[in-house]
Amino acid sequence: MPRPSSPLLSPEIIGAAGLELSRAGEPFGVNAIARRLGVRPSSLYNHVDGMDGIIELMRGRLIEDYRVEPHGEPWDRFLIELLRRQRHMYADHPALVPLLIGKTITHPAVIAAYDDLATVLVEGGFPEDEVLTVIAVIDAFAIGFGLDLASPDEVWEPGEGTRTLRRVLDGAERGTARADRTFELGVGLLLDSLRARLVR
Repeated sequence: MPRPSSPLLSPEIIGAAGLELSRAGEPFGVNAIARRLGVRPSSLYNHVDGMDGIIELMRGRLIEDYRVEPHGEPWDRFLIELLRRQRHMYADHPALVPLLIGKTITHPAVIAAYDDLATVLVEGGFPEDEVLTVIAVIDAFAIGFGLDLASPDEVWEPGEGTRTLRRVLDGAERGTARADRTFELGVGLLLDSLRARLVR
């Protein structure tokens, strides 16, 4: 039989298939990806190193879809755009979060994105011995607010007997409006704190 004009499998195709399943809220293990691509699970192992390899391919594809690249703007403007993009990245793929944070980052595109961030921070005046700590804070912020955006419209449903929570919930914003307002407040607090460190 003639060979297909395009490959049935490649690392990029496998990572994209896993990401499509994740976005759809479906299982994205080796067997599920193989079914999605119409191949045997064993065929995937010719291109990836098991599920860990697939997760790293998915991480790389995420960065390609959501990456923010610096163009000489001030560090805080770059950070605002980065946080907004990453917030949506995690909100769109909440099931991936435990897997992403449980594995060492090796994908070249992801490493390059972190290198961009480290460079922007150093050029913005942050001491090199603080840059990794600031990056960890940024990551935690983006993950947390991404999961908040993915949360249900009704985050709290208290019963009887609350002293304050029920009262402040009455008339409060719900859903995306609540999440957006919370995120913008958080971004302001984070940036104010980081700016304050630069002038100590």
